[in-house]
Formats: sequence, C-alpha cells, structure tokens
Amino acid sequence: MTVGNMESAQLFDAGKKGRGLRATKELSVGDVVFAEPSFSAVVFDSLSTQVCHSCFRRQANLHRCAQCKFAHYCDRTCQTACWDEHKQECGAIRKVGRAPSESVRLAARVLWRIHKDTGIASDSQLVSVDQLEDHVSDLSEEDLKQMKTNVQSFQEYWSYGRKKHSAEEISHIFGIIKCNGFTLSDQRGLQAVGVGLFPNLCLVNHDCWPNCTVILNNGKIELRAVEKIPEGQELTVSYVDFLNLSADRQKKLKENFFFECSCEHCSKHTKDDLMMALADSKPSADKVKEVTAFSKDSLEKIEGARVNMDYHEVVKLCRECVEKQKDVLADTHLYTLRVLSTASEVLSYQQQFSEAAVLARRMVEGYMKLFHPYNAQLGMAIMKAGVTHWHAGQIEEGHSLLCQAFGILMVTHGPNHAITQDLELMREQTEVELKMFRQSKDRYHSMREAALKSPAADEKVKGV
Repeated sequence: MTVGNMESAQLFDAGKKGRGLRATKELSVGDVVFAEPSFSAVVFDSLSTQVCHSCFRRQANLHRCAQCKFAHYCDRTCQTACWDEHKQECGAIRKVGRAPSESVRLAARVLWRIHKDTGIASDSQLVSVDQLEDHVSDLSEEDLKQMKTNVQSFQEYWSYGRKKHSAEEISHIFGIIKCNGFTLSDQRGLQAVGVGLFPNLCLVNHDCWPNCTVILNNGKIELRAVEKIPEGQELTVSYVDFLNLSADRQKKLKENFFFECSCEHCSKHTKDDLMMALADSKPSADKVKEVTAFSKDSLEKIEGARVNMDYHEVVKLCRECVEKQKDVLADTHLYTLRVLSTASEVLSYQQQFSEAAVLARRMVEGYMKLFHPYNAQLGMAIMKAGVTHWHAGQIEEGHSLLCQAFGILMVTHGPNHAITQDLELMREQTEVELKMFRQSKDRYHSMREAALKSPAADEKVKGV
C-alpha cells in the first residue's frame, strides 16, 4: 500500500459525465490515490457543543470560544489551528448575536476562503471552488425556496463591512455545497458530525460498483483504491448506498445529483434479483405480497420506535417481522437485511448477545453476496458481528469475523485509522481469549462472565 498525492490522478474530459479524474499510474488495492484537507467545513448545528470545530472529534468537556461562545474545541492547540478560519466567523456571530444554520456558516467560510486564496487552497487543488457545478437551474421549487431563505439569512450574517455579493453569487455557492458537500464523521467513523467541501473529491464521478472508496482520516479525506486500477482508467466512487434496487439508486442520483446513472450495474440491473430474492421454499405469490407489505409497514414502525428510543418496541417489531419473513423472503432480500441489521444492533445494545449473534451472522452472509468485497459498510458490519459473537461467548466465530473485517478495513480505512487500530486491539484480545478457550473452556467462560458484569464492559458494548 502506498500513500498518494495528486500525482496519482489527473483531470480529464469524461464525455457525458463532464469532468472526471483518472489514474496516472497503476494503482494497487489499498493504495491512497490522494488525501485532501477540506477547503472549508463546519460542525452540524445539533452537535456544535459536542464536537471539536477544528478536528471534528467528538469529545466531552470541550472548551468554548470566549468571544463568540459558539465554537468549541478540544484544547488550545485545536483552537489555534482553527483560528485563521474561525476569526471572521467569530466576529460575524458576535455582531449578529447568534450563529446561523450550518449551511449559511459553511457558505460564509467558503467565500472567506475564496477571498483569501482566490478559490485555490493549494497547488495540488485541480480546480477553484467557484468552478464546481452548482445545478441551481435543476433544483426543485421546494429546494429553490429553501435556498432563497438561506440567501437572505446569509446576507444578514455577511452584512458587516465586507464585500457584498449578489443573490446569484451566493446561490451559486449554496448550489455547490448542496451538490458537492461531503459528510464528515467522528473519529470512530460512527456518526455524521459535520459537512465540508473537498474540491478534488468533487471531481471524482459516480459508479454503483466503484474502484475507489472515500474515508475521513485525521481531518483529511482519503481516496483509496479497492481494486487494481490500470493507468488511464477513470477513478470512481459511489454517491449512494448500493443496497437499493438499481431503479431506486438511479432515482436518488437523479434527485440529488441531477444525472442519469448508466453504470454497468444499473444498466444490467446487477444483483437486483438477489435484493428481491425469495426463500428456497418457493412461497406463493399471495404469500409474498402479504409478507412484503407487512415488512414495509413494519420497517416504518421500527424506524419510528427507534427515533423515539423505544428499544423494547423495536425488538418486538423486529422479532415479529423476522418470523413473518421466515420461509418467504431470502436473507439477501432488502427488507430482510434491514430488519436483521436493526434487530442485531438493538439486541446487542440490550446485551442479548446470543440472539443478536444469530441475526448478525445472517445479515453478514447476505451482505457478502451483495457488496463489493472491499466495501467499508461490509467491513463495519462484519466487525460489529464479530464483537457480538465475542460478547455472546462464541469466541471462535467472533475472532474469525474480526480477522475478516480487519482484512477489509485495512483496504478501505488503512492501518492508521482509529477504527482499524481499535479493531487490531480487539483481534489481539480475542486471539488471547481463543487460546485460553482451547486450553480450558470452563476457565474461559468463568473469565468472560466476570468481564461482562464489569461497568467497563457495559461502556465498551455501547460504544461499538
């Protein structure tokens, strides 16, 4: 594996897709094609007091900016590192008396950066930010109405002695953010905490079965190869979750990114049959219709109960749905997988590990038939299934799954990512426990029971 820079990729005319990036040399699985810091980025409004506004780590007891009282930082080091970007924002917040929405804050940060650096953050940035696509002319009436509201809010926020911008110029920036904004996750990759603009990443086109993946690592995004890529081949990432029928993925891409996806997997409807597959028992058409409708209704109820944090209701609904789907829908069916995913996660949270492990294993086996072998979502699912089996006392299966997840995440996340490092520690721990298990099963189970009763174990379970 190698760490790349923009020497590994170049801008080219991708025909109907517009601009794109292609490899300037052969790339191996796991290579970093390039790493890129954000041009500008902000923390979500809802997490502004829980996430550092500089490194985007979720931390307890953050230090608040003494002037605007809005921005929060891990320590003086993070605050100093962010000051150059925050100082104009800080003054604007103080003058207005409150912080505007994340969209307005990001648009303002982008424009401040453009004024300072003329839209180019470094020599390796291939295009200036204002040259990115905005698709304002393609927006729906509802989106245009929201944009008009944002523009008005922006003008109030920006109105103190700075260069004035027309509504058209501001709309252009909001359009760029809407089409090109990249969601930032916390240090463990478990929760979306903010949004940023990465100009070079914006040039990478979509494919439902891409040859690259994107991961946030130590404040930068990394474009990582998940296949061997010959020199001259286009670099692609997926803009949407693959676990949707090709028609649904195409619809989502059209609505959010304004293009018709004609990739091979969409054109040939690859794996659609698995995502709608029925059980080997060959149920009747009426039974399939009944269970499909029941599953769709149940998933809506499950999501509602989950939002309300009524986890007992979530488990009850999931169990009913799993039983109903039995011998009717295959384990690769989208509705089955969605129920298995939620049920295994919530049961693990409730420390009902044995039942969670059974469902997690079914889910992973379904995922493996659908996902690209080096897919980050697949790797994370296998890791969580491994932890669930580990806590269920199924150490052999748990260790095997964690090793399998490690092989995937070494490619998608790399060896220096916090998730991969956490996973390596778990692999080492389960390897020790596996040796103990093979030497004395009774001793191993006694040790495990004692460990699971400790408060530290409770916190670890909830954090995975």
